Formats: sequence, structure tokens, C-alpha cells
Amino acid sequence: MTTVSWGVQEESPAGPASLVAGGIAAPGYMVVAHLHRSRYFDVYDVFSEERSCRCIAKLPIPGTGSDVKMRRRVVREGTLLKRLTHPHIVRLYEIVKEPGPALILETLSGSTLSHLIDTSRRRLAVADIAQLGLHLCSAVHYLHGRNILHLDLKPSNIIAEFGYAKIIDLSIARPPGRGVPGAGTVQYLAPEQARGTCMTPAADVWGIGAVLFEATTDLVPFNRAWESDDRPDVYEQTEIRLESVRVHRRVPQAFAAIVDDCLEPEPSRRPTVAALAGRLDAFLAAPYPT
Repeated sequence: MTTVSWGVQEESPAGPASLVAGGIAAPGYMVVAHLHRSRYFDVYDVFSEERSCRCIAKLPIPGTGSDVKMRRRVVREGTLLKRLTHPHIVRLYEIVKEPGPALILETLSGSTLSHLIDTSRRRLAVADIAQLGLHLCSAVHYLHGRNILHLDLKPSNIIAEFGYAKIIDLSIARPPGRGVPGAGTVQYLAPEQARGTCMTPAADVWGIGAVLFEATTDLVPFNRAWESDDRPDVYEQTEIRLESVRVHRRVPQAFAAIVDDCLEPEPSRRPTVAALAGRLDAFLAAPYPT
């Protein structure tokens, strides 16, 4: 395939322009389409000359934060992904370091869970949501076995493909211990994450619960802003408990209890990942889960 020069869209209020089709995301990787822009990263569908196939490229948005800091963050995530081989975690092909950092990942043909929740005409079946929970438990169990907490489980970080769930973003994953207050995505933070106190595997159990809550109810957890502007550092999840999923949807009591227990404000009262997986498995094995 012929190498082409960089191409960019016009600047927009959202920040620096993203690359257009025909641009070069990294040496040997030509942009097919721009897929997504988060706070710090652009994600592209690219064609690999070496592999003669499509891949995914993840790059820092130009001029976002410290260039050195963002370079380190990309390389750190890539180094972590390079160690991981799990069917429910996206596979890394390559870390490109020059001229700028980029992660080259496997292409996934499914949609993000957030897209499925937003566009589905009917709410997702409870049995499918329970199966999703088992896949997340499997991936999180694997991460915890390597002393890694994910800390950013949410529907937009999960791809649903052929009945499989895959986690696609480990950019803030780290070992257990004291964290930075508020690090992560506000609506999905465990209370201890919001406070920046000691984080344990229980923080990821909360994350799984938050994903299951949203998949069940179509509602983003803790999405209400405080009315007072003089409390900018206060998070809802440190002040109130999320209502049961049964407030928003008629679901089996056994399933509701599983989700609700994951969202216990006190970390020690949440189930372990193994216990959570066992309860989901038992729910699916019971007659006619709906």
C-alpha cells in the first residue's frame, strides 16, 4: 500500500483536529476513519501495511497536557497490555514510540456497551447482562492475579462482540494502594476512589456493579450534579447510596441483590470477584432467568 502524507480536519472548538482518512496515525498505519475522542486520546481505524489488515490505533490528542507525561502514559498502558493475554481484554499488537507514541490494537467488530444501551429498542435481557458480568469477573480476576486494578470499568470501555465482552481501556490501571482523589470517570467511581483512600480489588467489584446497573436500567449511576457550586470536590457516591435496580426495572430479586451488593458503599461489604462470579453463575443456572 502506498504511504500517504498526514491529513487533518479543520480545527474545532473541541480541540486540535483529528486525522482524516488517508492520514498516517503512525509509520505503516494509514487512517481509515476516526472512531472516537476521549478527554486525552483519539482512536482510529487504521490499515496496517505490515499485516495487510485493519487495526486500531490509540494516540494522545496533540497538545493535551504535558507531552512527556502523555507519552509516558501511552507507553505505560502499552507495556501493561503487552503482558496480558485474556479473551476478555483487548489484545495489543505493538507500541509505536516514534515520531509519537501510539498503541496498535486488534480490531473489534462489535459496539461499545454504551452504544448498545443507548440505541437498543428494548432493554438488554437480564440473562445477557448476567453473562456480561461473568465476562467482566473473568477479566478482572485475571488482572487482580497480576496485582492490577482496572479502576475505570464503564460501558464505553467495554466492547460487545459475538456474545463476548472485551475491556478496551487500561489507561489508569495500577496496583492496589492509596490513589489520587477522583481519578477515573466521575459517575462510576467507587467511594474510596472518589476520596483517594486505599483502593483494593473491591473498587473493581464496584465498577462491575456500576456497569450492570447501567446495562439493566439504562441510567448512568450517580449522574446528578450537586446544586451547590461551593462543593466542587464532593461526589454523590460518598454522600448517598444508589437506589436498587428494582426501583427502575422489574428484575428477579436474586439478580437485583447481586447488583446492589456490588454497590455497597463500604468496600468490605462487597462480594469478592470470585463470590460475585459464583452468584452470577448460579443465577444463570436457575430456571428461566429473564
